[in-house]
Amino acid sequence: MRDLPLPVDDRLLVGIEGADDAGVFRLDAERALVQTLDFFPPMVDDPWLFGQIAAANAFSDVYSMGGDPLTAMNIVAFPIRTLDNDYLRRILAGGLAKIAEAGAVLAGGHSVEDPEIKYGLAVTGLVHPQRFWRNTGARAGDRLLLTKPLGNGVLSTALKAGFCAAADLEEAFAYMAALNRLPPEDSAAPWRPAVHACTDITGFGFLGHLSEMVAAGGLTAVVELAAVPLLPGAREYVAMGMFPEGGSRNREFFGCRVRREAGAADDLLVDLLFDPQTSGGLLLAVAPDCLPRVRQAFAAAGQSTWEVGRFTAAGEGAGGIILR
Repeated sequence: MRDLPLPVDDRLLVGIEGADDAGVFRLDAERALVQTLDFFPPMVDDPWLFGQIAAANAFSDVYSMGGDPLTAMNIVAFPIRTLDNDYLRRILAGGLAKIAEAGAVLAGGHSVEDPEIKYGLAVTGLVHPQRFWRNTGARAGDRLLLTKPLGNGVLSTALKAGFCAAADLEEAFAYMAALNRLPPEDSAAPWRPAVHACTDITGFGFLGHLSEMVAAGGLTAVVELAAVPLLPGAREYVAMGMFPEGGSRNREFFGCRVRREAGAADDLLVDLLFDPQTSGGLLLAVAPDCLPRVRQAFAAAGQSTWEVGRFTAAGEGAGGIILR
């Protein structure tokens, strides 16, 4: 897109100029639209579960900007001549259930005939034009919070290769289908202003998306390996070589930005930090003095958080990541 003559509009607060998760368009002094689109092929055989995961993944981009979803539109590619319509119906039913859970409204969609199944959503949300988050903006001293454990790319690879059964991955599927829904704001003790940056962990893996957070800020991110949560079985399957091709690409592209300290010798865990995630968790940069308040807000909403590192001031490793 860089060579195309893109129109300029001062109401477009976030566009394609960076690596943000969604676009933000100002409507007035109090309201801005958050807009995103995401879809992909099935990673599970169960069509209803696939619909749930794909929908949850699409909503994450709105949540990662600090927005609240309003509407969703289906995006469907389906081999209508060779597969039973009921399979498509169950995909859409799974997505519709997740749309309702997010408090949004299905406003329509579009379908095309295609040999490969694909499904996802275009989602529109609402955010204050001066209070949305970006994936840049972290400050020195901010703590890193992660809301879902890592490893679902490795587990999905093991499932496709026949090394495990879908029943063995129930916890992984539950996390993948879970919304990254933001806790309600507490007017007496607001938590959202304590979040200086946010992104969701998807195809670039933990380290790829963290690289985007530090790249523009001249900061260094320090990750405490022992604090990183993993899905059950992820370490065992990556040890068996069940590492997705996307993880290798992530390691090749982002590995130059990562430095391991002498004690960071856990090669399997480092691989899992490059693992591409489907509908992964949020990664938040949180002011240290407000960290308990933010974690309490998520806990009260039934969501887990893990403190996995911190941001430090620019230095030798500025714009990079240190694994400790």
